Parts: sequence; C-alpha cells; structure tokens
Amino acid sequence: MVMLKVVAGLMSMGALFAASPALAQHREIGNDMDLCAASAKGPAVLVDVRGFAASTGSVRLQSYPATRGAWLAKGAWLNRIETAARPNNGAMRFCMPVPEPGKYGIAVRHDRDGNGKTDISRDGGGFSNNPGISIFNLGKPSVDKVAFHVGPGVTRITINLKYM
Repeated sequence: MVMLKVVAGLMSMGALFAASPALAQHREIGNDMDLCAASAKGPAVLVDVRGFAASTGSVRLQSYPATRGAWLAKGAWLNRIETAARPNNGAMRFCMPVPEPGKYGIAVRHDRDGNGKTDISRDGGGFSNNPGISIFNLGKPSVDKVAFHVGPGVTRITINLKYM
C-alpha cells in the first residue's frame, strides 16, 4: 500500500513537471516582432544582434534555461529562431519569447554559407552578456557568464557576433 502511494505521488509529480511551461519541449518559431512591440505583455527578449561579417547564409538564435545542466546541452533549448541572414548595417533584430519570467541564456550562430555545419574559420557566434570566448573554452562560456533575468514584460539585450 505504501509503495502504491509512493508510485502515485511520483506519477503526479511527473505530470506536474510535464505541464510546467518552464519545462516545455523546445520548439522552432518564427521571428514575430509583434511579441516585442510596445503593447506586448511578454515575457520576451528583444535581441539586437550586431557585427554580421556578411549578408549570406543563415542565423540561428536559441534560448536556454540558465542552468548548468541545460545551457548549450543538446536538445535543451527552449525556442529556436532560424532565418536567412539579412543584416541591415551589420545588424538584425529578433524577438525571442520565453515561457515565464526567470533566468535565461541566448546563443546565436551565423552560418555564413548556410550549410548547417559550424565552420570555426568562417562562421560567427555570440552569447547573451557578450562574454569573451577563446580557444581554451572552445567558444562555450559558462552559464554564469551568459545568464540574464527576464521580467514579465519585454527585456532588451544586444549580442555582438565574433568571428575567428
């Protein structure tokens, strides 16, 4: 009887976590700027990406929960925007909705030839809070360096792309 109650309790906790918007499955979304308009309620992040080296290829933004286990882990991203790289004066703007207020990190990759592969000698990248990257950390800054707080409305950040 006690074992049944434990199993039932674990199952209901699992259902609770599965329904939690903060732990929702990842999804590919469009760049819907209306979600970051002055009248938007959020939570969302208005991301200015600057420093594009070319107007070719594609650009991908991914949002992650700002936890050590999720940051840059395969399949742990929350939302992904992928579109053609069409910068205006070397910059593009994106609206990245997030499930709820909290701490997040955002990663950006500019795939200059649009082949879907990372070419370290040509492609660019950047992260929220613009941490320094080097060959020693293989371009993957810690979650402590990229984490930022998103409130209930629209939070603005700028990410500067870096190329090797």
